[in-house]
Amino acid sequence: MNRFYFRLLSLLTTLLLLAPGLSVQAATSPGVYRLGAGDHILIQVFDEPDLSMNFSLNDSGIVNYPLLGEILVEGLTVKELEDRITTGLRGDYLVSPDVTVSIEEYRPIFINGEVKQPGGFPYQPGLTVQKAVALAGGFTERAQRKGFALQRAADPEDELTVGLGDTVMPGDIITVKRSFF
Repeated sequence: MNRFYFRLLSLLTTLLLLAPGLSVQAATSPGVYRLGAGDHILIQVFDEPDLSMNFSLNDSGIVNYPLLGEILVEGLTVKELEDRITTGLRGDYLVSPDVTVSIEEYRPIFINGEVKQPGGFPYQPGLTVQKAVALAGGFTERAQRKGFALQRAADPEDELTVGLGDTVMPGDIITVKRSFF
């Protein structure tokens, strides 16, 4: 019975955290989202407080997890990481481990160029270019108001041209160019 309530509580917590972004594209949902440097994750193992912990992923993408050692986390989905930890703990350590992984904080987005306060900002599900500009204090007087450059964290070599309503993903870099007129 306790396992049921633990799972229910985890599900409700996840829904509350994602509630503002329920209309977000599937790419930002925990099932599709790929973990990367800058993400803060929480790993919980039911009834095993010594195996439940927070991690902030660094550039190596590796976490040192108790009993399992180093685990390459970068590029995995939340579900893939849950499965990897469950498999590693099953047998020698626990009979039937109940592992839950959640994203506590996504890696930041970055905005530079002709905005009043360029820099890094926490990602929020549902973030658009327009909302990112607002986080950065708005446009400067010389800012170009359309056709922004965007580099996706997943493919930094490819630069996209996007509009104010386009979705921003964790780790993306937005550049607001200068208008010459």
